[in-house]
Amino acid sequence: MAGGEPPTAAVEPTTDAEQDLVEILDEGSGRLDIGRYVDHVRDLAAGAIATFEGTTRDHFDGRRVVELRYDAYSTMARRRLESILREARAAHSLRRLAVAHRLGPVPAGEASVFVAASAVHRADAMEACRYVIDEIKASVPIWKKEVYDDGEVWKENREFFDRTAAAAAANGTDAKKGHKAASGCCGSKVRVLEES
Repeated sequence: MAGGEPPTAAVEPTTDAEQDLVEILDEGSGRLDIGRYVDHVRDLAAGAIATFEGTTRDHFDGRRVVELRYDAYSTMARRRLESILREARAAHSLRRLAVAHRLGPVPAGEASVFVAASAVHRADAMEACRYVIDEIKASVPIWKKEVYDDGEVWKENREFFDRTAAAAAANGTDAKKGHKAASGCCGSKVRVLEES
């Protein structure tokens, strides 16, 4: 080699999906770094960045909410999140995607989940965000307990039960009786009664 230049390594091209960011933050990791996720999806070819931030509200049904507590089957949750991003890419013309979810306690006013999508056009970015958050609620094995100042209760996602009921109807079974295993990543979930 002339001039003593070091050899250059061949650079493997990356796919768009390999540039997507998926994070599940363990308990104690602190707040979601929303700016980092938005920066991750920035792209010079994108004319739009859409985001969704799910936060802990301070009241529900007249009760004061202290915090939400999230638990997950993390390995399966990560695989499902990656799959959801691939599905969003297949349905929409997207540049970059990011999704993050906290585990453990999330106090009122803080974000527990964040989705960001960039696209050439706003409609694709906005619809991708809606798709991703709806699929997270319907099919990712992350569970939520709502903690009030006078008790706590595990909360089910409407999207999961809507999907389970639709699958049961298609199979000719009763989802509430659970005669057949429900479709989705987690099988049938049970409603846990309120604890004092």
